[in-house]
Amino acid sequence: SLINMGMFDAALTAVWAAGCAAAIRNQLVPRSLAELQALPQSDQAAVIGLGAVGSYVVLKVVLGPVLLLFYDRNPLQTTWRLLSTFWTQEKRRNIKVDGRIDEYNKLHEIDLKERESNYQKLVDAYYELATQFYEWGWGQSFHFANRMKDETFYESIKRHEYYLAGRLGVSKGAKILDCGCGIGGPMRNIARFTSGNVTGITINEFQVLRGNELNKQNGLLGQCKSIQGDFMKLPFEKDHFDAVYAIEATCHAPSRHDCFREIMRVLKPGSVFACYEWCLTDKYDATNAEHRKIKKMIEEGDGLPDVATCKDVAQAIKDVGFELIEARDMVHDDHTHYTWYQPLTPSYNILSQRFQFNPIGLILTRIALRFLEFFRLAPQGTAKVQEMLQQAAVGLRVGGEKDLFTPMFLIVARKPLKPLK
Repeated sequence: SLINMGMFDAALTAVWAAGCAAAIRNQLVPRSLAELQALPQSDQAAVIGLGAVGSYVVLKVVLGPVLLLFYDRNPLQTTWRLLSTFWTQEKRRNIKVDGRIDEYNKLHEIDLKERESNYQKLVDAYYELATQFYEWGWGQSFHFANRMKDETFYESIKRHEYYLAGRLGVSKGAKILDCGCGIGGPMRNIARFTSGNVTGITINEFQVLRGNELNKQNGLLGQCKSIQGDFMKLPFEKDHFDAVYAIEATCHAPSRHDCFREIMRVLKPGSVFACYEWCLTDKYDATNAEHRKIKKMIEEGDGLPDVATCKDVAQAIKDVGFELIEARDMVHDDHTHYTWYQPLTPSYNILSQRFQFNPIGLILTRIALRFLEFFRLAPQGTAKVQEMLQQAAVGLRVGGEKDLFTPMFLIVARKPLKPLK
């Protein structure tokens, strides 16, 4: 444990151990509350301090590595990071979370045309609010994946990314664009997998800062770079990239045609664009009130102007001049043991992020965030953000169960060597 922990944890553990030894040597080990109260105030403070530090050491340093035997990540460590960054968000970013969530909600009260014209503000506001929760509950790759038997959640996420990267057909050193890169989890995995140089673009500044911070931590600053920009107006020259991919990102575009046209512009002739799209399936019925409600929950909870159908996305690819190589819904692929929406189903395991989706977890999560807001450990409005994300999870899960929605409609397309007539 000492080898794997950070310098701060190692130093804190050493100080705590020395303090415990000194307390035992000086007989400062009260066996009851009465004995504690009988000690001088300075000794009481020392004993309470040792207890607090000891709780941290046991939870993070001792219990943390044990939890890694059963979980892909240390849930205590990820929760600690979430809480430690909450109270600095407003100051660092010069924003008011409560105002941002109210502004975001108002954008979903306007009609579709106006919402599409405000897509930049809609998407930027959403990810300013949601990114920290995403990283806490999901990790650094903000997307879904089916899971095979004996495969962990994070193994399935990486496999999903590697499959898409394999469809790009790139060589070592290739220039690759990640459209809608989030905080860069897929970018870093795909850079390692392909030995390519990946540039990620996202509309949200916070994600750029966090993405480049993680690129540096992973020793990939020379191979991965996050920049702020709009994939509807890509800041690159024509025929610049050897490959382009997007993972559950271009669904934020107000127009698939304009988005795909811009991607084709920066892609070299003969090169490949591959993506996973959020789409409505053929089973979606626009005249069905329940179906419309599920669609609206997904849009409101995930920062989407609208959700397109699989057919519309495939047609848009062809309309802008791409050669469509493959289009299929990977939800129905063979060897799926756990569905993509399984992480959104309720669980009573208190150390699982799925705990928040059960009736008790919903209440406890809301109370905990209100408590943090009250004591100014989290910005005002944090609980509202979490409620929005929980509603999104419900819409996605029900949409998946009814097979109305897919987050993994695969598109593989090639830019022609010469423009199609």
